[in-house]
Amino acid sequence: MSDIDFSHEAKVFKAFSDPNRLHILHALKKGDICGSNLLKELNISQPTLSHHMKILCEARIVKGRKQGKWVYYSYDRTGVKLCQDSLNEFTSIMDEFESQSRDWG
Repeated sequence: MSDIDFSHEAKVFKAFSDPNRLHILHALKKGDICGSNLLKELNISQPTLSHHMKILCEARIVKGRKQGKWVYYSYDRTGVKLCQDSLNEFTSIMDEFESQSRDWG
């Protein structure tokens, strides 16, 4: 077994595995959005929204900033870049030479 820790990657893939979270990510493409507006758009309860936002924030895909009594959410650009890099790493296929070299090494 390898010593590689995939816990962050697991959080990222979990974050993308729910239709409500995908809806949230789609809404955020337009820019910052207040949690109260997400509640209206998704027609979910506040505790359910908090649960989804916690997962998205732990995966570093989304970040929140408190302004008064509201929280505004946006993409975490650094975290999104890490997500893209992870997806590329997991979906890249080694060419035949790399695969043979790895098997022999």
